[in-house]
Amino acid sequence: MDSSSIFALSDSAAARIAYLLRDEPPGSYLRVSVDGGGCSGFQYRFAFDAVPAAGEDAVIERAGAKVAVDQVSLGFLKDGMLDYVEELGGSFFEIKNPNATASCGCGNSFAV
Repeated sequence: MDSSSIFALSDSAAARIAYLLRDEPPGSYLRVSVDGGGCSGFQYRFAFDAVPAAGEDAVIERAGAKVAVDQVSLGFLKDGMLDYVEELGGSFFEIKNPNATASCGCGNSFAV
């Protein structure tokens, strides 16, 4: 199954990830995961990783960006999108998650 149809990267997220990967070791990628915790029950985690992605990880590549998501996290992120938002108050990665039934004010924590 094409993992990009399960979890997508916006143009702006792909551009920013590709830019940030220039300062990481060769073969690095952004790992997106979902952990228990946070004020709404689950929280998003973002980390650059140079260890090769596991065989069951979904790997999404777009415009020089490479993102890996483990299968458990992918279940929470199904049909979602990673975006990069630039606003007057700052810039940040944001997950647009249609599976979330509630989220906290900062957007890093959600409930299903």
